[in-house]
Amino acid sequence: MNHFTHLNDKGEAQMVDVGEKLTTSRIAKASATVKMSKNTLQMIVDGEHKKGDVLAVARIAAIQAAKKTADLIPLCHSLLLTSIKVDLEPDWDNDSIQIKTLCKVSGQTGVEMEALTAASIAGLTIYDMCKAVDKEMVISNIQLETKSGGKSGDWKRENN
Repeated sequence: MNHFTHLNDKGEAQMVDVGEKLTTSRIAKASATVKMSKNTLQMIVDGEHKKGDVLAVARIAAIQAAKKTADLIPLCHSLLLTSIKVDLEPDWDNDSIQIKTLCKVSGQTGVEMEALTAASIAGLTIYDMCKAVDKEMVISNIQLETKSGGKSGDWKRENN
């Protein structure tokens, strides 16, 4: 008996059939961190980067990424997202930008991958825009924080 939903009886990749699942409200939150030098963080916050507003570009990139998740991850379903929120907060104690994303949908499958993709791409965009001034940046802690809705119900990361 096959226990992997993304594999058929022959072990071949397949997209899960969600056609019989109930449509429910689903929400997922994800996060990531971009660690950088104090000078880079100051430059971003002060809006002094020669490429423009790093946080604004990262926010738009994250929103676009959430909408394109099914194009990037082969077995993800295309979703009609009803909301995408992206918060980018400077963390002066850790010389980093804290990324938090939230995705919502009313559908037959969850939005965890969309929230995670948004957080990842926000981090990559910050890195891309700042790599000329800080090659030591580190993108880390890309993780699901919470999810709600669907057959499996609600879930929350315990260490938060």
